[in-house]
Amino acid sequence: MSNIAKTAMITVCGRPNVGKSTLTNALVGEKIAIVSSKPQTTRNRIQGVYTRGDTQFILLDTPGLHKARTRLGDYMVKVVRESIADVDAVLLLVEPIANIGAPEQAIIDRLRQGRLPAVLVINKIDKVKKEELLEVMAVYSQAYPFDAIIPISAATGDGLEDLQAQMARYAAPGPQLFPDGVTTDQPDRQVMGEIVREKLLWNLEKEIPHGTAVEVTKFSQRSNDIIDVEVTIYCEKASHKGIIIGRHGDMLKKISTQARQDMEKFMGEKVYLETWVKVKENWRDNVNYIKSFGYDDQ
Repeated sequence: MSNIAKTAMITVCGRPNVGKSTLTNALVGEKIAIVSSKPQTTRNRIQGVYTRGDTQFILLDTPGLHKARTRLGDYMVKVVRESIADVDAVLLLVEPIANIGAPEQAIIDRLRQGRLPAVLVINKIDKVKKEELLEVMAVYSQAYPFDAIIPISAATGDGLEDLQAQMARYAAPGPQLFPDGVTTDQPDRQVMGEIVREKLLWNLEKEIPHGTAVEVTKFSQRSNDIIDVEVTIYCEKASHKGIIIGRHGDMLKKISTQARQDMEKFMGEKVYLETWVKVKENWRDNVNYIKSFGYDDQ
């Protein structure tokens, strides 16, 4: 029986590739957001859910704030801006660099406009010296009255206890928002598509993975504990399709195998996965395509 008495809704934001999804996964204790070394991995706002004591935390993992160059980019930036509102607190995740870049300044300006409680979270501290870290803290302290500045390493878990203690201060009395055992607001079908997209980011170079979209066309349960998943990967050019498939289909097979293995870990059941690749030219600048792939703010 759950003893939830309080809730805290907290937005995790920052520039691309700063570790927002890695942090969200670490706090939730389960991989609910895809990660890669490439920027702009996250496209939608993803809610991660976990319980600590009598509090249910809802984390809003957002796309990296960047200068949009496509309609899809416009959508992603809008998601970030709208997520920094009507929440109990904001975590601004930054790298240990003693300089406030344009994305960080834009978020700070937004925080100032809304007079929002915020925590500066300095990630990747395992890669810098203490003296450099102090410089970063000094620069950001002058930029905004953060409630706290907490150095962490999302990858190693260093500093997460201090961060969670700070996050607990924003909890307010309220009912449980998600049932016990739920770790994300994403439907299983959507998670399957995101897993495939992660493997595209892992295995493909340059602009190719950023020009892909994934549609799950079938997600059904067999009676013998096997889940059937059919996925179509869309890319923007015929030449990209050839690269995704690879010589003798080797690249697509590699991507599909990695995706199936992660799907089985997430679902706890066997998965039979089929994948296809199709071309939809310039879909990132086509509003109808963007909406059809689930990037819709309506």
